[in-house]
Amino acid sequence: MEEQGGKPHVGRASLIMGGSLLLSRILGIVRDMIMTAQFGRNQFTDAYSLAFVIPDLLFFLIAGGALSSAFIPVYSEYLHTDRKRDAWHIFSAVATIMTAALFVMVGLVFVYTEPLLRLTLQPEQHASIPMIAQMSRIVLPAQFAFFLGGLMFGTLYAHQRFSIPGLGPNVYNIGIILGALILSHFVHPGIAGMAWGALIGAFVGNLVLPAWEMRKIGVDFRPNFDFRHPGVKKVFVLMLPVVFGLSLPGVYGILMRYFGSGFVNGIVTSLDLSNKLMQAPLGVFGQSFAIAVFPALSQFFAQERMDMFREQIVKTMRTALYVSVPIAIYMAVMAPDIVNALFGYGKGAKSDPTAMVICLRLFCLGIPAWCMHPILMRGYFAMHKTVKPIVLGTATTLVFIVLAYTLLATPLSYMGLPLASSLSAIFLACLMTFTLRKDANGLEVGQIGRALDQTLLAGLAMCIVLVGLCLAWGPVAQHGSHLWSFARLAIYGLLGMGLYTWITKKMGMPETATIDRALAKFRNR
Repeated sequence: MEEQGGKPHVGRASLIMGGSLLLSRILGIVRDMIMTAQFGRNQFTDAYSLAFVIPDLLFFLIAGGALSSAFIPVYSEYLHTDRKRDAWHIFSAVATIMTAALFVMVGLVFVYTEPLLRLTLQPEQHASIPMIAQMSRIVLPAQFAFFLGGLMFGTLYAHQRFSIPGLGPNVYNIGIILGALILSHFVHPGIAGMAWGALIGAFVGNLVLPAWEMRKIGVDFRPNFDFRHPGVKKVFVLMLPVVFGLSLPGVYGILMRYFGSGFVNGIVTSLDLSNKLMQAPLGVFGQSFAIAVFPALSQFFAQERMDMFREQIVKTMRTALYVSVPIAIYMAVMAPDIVNALFGYGKGAKSDPTAMVICLRLFCLGIPAWCMHPILMRGYFAMHKTVKPIVLGTATTLVFIVLAYTLLATPLSYMGLPLASSLSAIFLACLMTFTLRKDANGLEVGQIGRALDQTLLAGLAMCIVLVGLCLAWGPVAQHGSHLWSFARLAIYGLLGMGLYTWITKKMGMPETATIDRALAKFRNR
């Protein structure tokens, strides 16, 4: 997975991760379709969503912090500077120490689940706390799989192995789907079957599969509690700001559920589902680009090749903008068809889709910014700088909270939450871009700005055409058919993306060369 001269093949890695994450997002959408068709959008689906509040907090504090901000760059530094034995020693120490800490934390949370839920949910949901706590306790042990699996995924990324890590989320989603279809008939309430499916999928996808793959790279795991090794110390020093920081992506979902829990039954589910739809392009493109480029950035920094570091991060950010802007516009315009096609089945057809459509459109405003964020974070983490991005993220979280409280008091009501989310994401992306420019000694921000201008101009033309087509053929309610919605999504999508690609090619955007190469390979085959 490397080019000549030891340069990581970021393009190929992006393709592998993009394909894996695309499949994961498709399975995630299928999972949510099955949930709404079988259970609807009500107090039961709200309880299932809220059951992940505390487990998610543990995940972001422990699993996310240990990997994204600390472990991968330190491990890569030792690996790519001919200190392989030390690299494995650091892996072993971090795995041993953090597993022991996680065992204590999961045990405490398991015992005090209900009191913690009373602190993280608004009074309107307190009557459902026993049901929420039941499902929270089911999924809590999955945090062991997420942490250890995430540590193994990070190690595999550093060794330029991306295929097996890409399977983890897919197996996890398959477990939840099987839980909804099969296990739900053997437990009470039925929706708890999805929680059991999540637990099983987490262990198989995040623990069993990566452990099998690790054997192929000659893993040298020896449990130890060596706090004194310089590399181990560095991991924990880099990790502390993440643990104590309140970065927007880390606590975003938790805050969204907290604010949403103050409204009538079904609102938490509608916010959660529209948020997950918005996150689909973030997962497929923003996260895949970030995951693929992270080992390369870490390697360039370790080898003091900062010119290549800056070139790679600007190129990745431009590509993320090129892909995410038209997708955001397409999803916003076609929101009624998306909701009808995906969630208008079974018990879900009885729920009014209006709120979900509006929330999805407001979430879409932030898609390009959300896609930029993981790339910018990896830029900082590759340079072993975790304090500044977490401080910026914490400040933006406070901005989000102020915006949320302000907009909730307006006629927008709960629809102010997705708007606050998008505005905060845009603010954070701009803030991090300009601070990273200084810390990396001069990113070509002008190139990123030109890419944004060009993509917005081409996206505007695409938007006008899509709106015109929707007006010409009438609203979704006029037809009602799921097949009709799928047909419109496919036809209008092809027309819109074709127009966007043609315009950006005429503008001379270098990102269109990637599409040309892909088409050429397809024609040759």
